[in-house]
Amino acid sequence: MDFNPFRHKDTSTEYNTMPKGATMTTTREELAEHFKEIDEEALLMDGFDEACIGYSQRINEPVLAVYSYDKMVEVLMTRDGMDDEEAMEFIEFNCIGAWIGERTPIIVRSLLM
Repeated sequence: MDFNPFRHKDTSTEYNTMPKGATMTTTREELAEHFKEIDEEALLMDGFDEACIGYSQRINEPVLAVYSYDKMVEVLMTRDGMDDEEAMEFIEFNCIGAWIGERTPIIVRSLLM
């Protein structure tokens, strides 16, 4: 099976507006270009481009890239062959536990089950 780390098969909940089974492709260049238009100083996480779901914006605060925890787990399981526990541990320690300053990206965990 060929793996493309920049291809994400959408598996969101019924609230998703994309047709079931639709795919979207996000390259690092496209993501960087998009954020450059919003805020040139926004930080992006390496290796999780397809898990970036948007950005946060609040008055007098910097723009922060926002990533889906669930999509990050999917990336690690698919790309790196981790099981779900290994992927969650990796994210907890290396991503959620990382502080890169006031522009550290946000990782969102869904309440929907």
